Amino acid sequence: MAKPTDASAAPRAPLSRERVLHAAMTLVDEGGIEALSMRKLAQELGVEAMSLYNHVANKDDILDGIVDLVAREFALPADGADWKTALRLCAISAHEALSRHPWAGGLWMSDRKVSPARLRHGDAMLRTLREAGFSKDLTYHAFHILQSHVLGFTLQRENFPFDKEELKELAATFLREFPGDEYPYLAEHIEQHVDPSDEHQGTFAFALDLILDGLERLRDTA
Repeated sequence: MAKPTDASAAPRAPLSRERVLHAAMTLVDEGGIEALSMRKLAQELGVEAMSLYNHVANKDDILDGIVDLVAREFALPADGADWKTALRLCAISAHEALSRHPWAGGLWMSDRKVSPARLRHGDAMLRTLREAGFSKDLTYHAFHILQSHVLGFTLQRENFPFDKEELKELAATFLREFPGDEYPYLAEHIEQHVDPSDEHQGTFAFALDLILDGLERLRDTA
């Protein structure tokens, strides 16, 4: 008589590089880079650690691979789209992807192998600027300014020690003892952290629009 089938014993998907990398990214999303080890990754996948080496070379190869997975989440500028609209979407998409994976910004800035997805992203941004009429020199500066805004803003936010509610409480407490009569403009600024009246204040998109508008003026007056 046949034994009843145990649903928990259903066959696993075959091991592959993609499956290994996605499992590694889940581990790192949940616990940070320090949570990743070959042993723990193998446990998550239900395999022996040695079997991972049929698909990845080592931990560094995994880290390169998961950075590439994050870069694949970046939107690419659409062919024929307005350059400002395209680059705005591209930058916001990159910022959101890096925010979903807080560990990625640090790895992106480290001395690691540059992945195909990162190369496609960079080339698409440069192509969009050149086809929009930017000179080689202005394109060079525009690309690095946009990259710096995406990475710098994201890293600053991820490393800021307070969340929004904690910051509001800290600002309110600070204001009670702050010499506002002596420093009125700084007091005004701190009050905006307690009850921000401008939805754009301090936001990624607001600064991005300033950058794109400034680049457009430079292009048109060159």
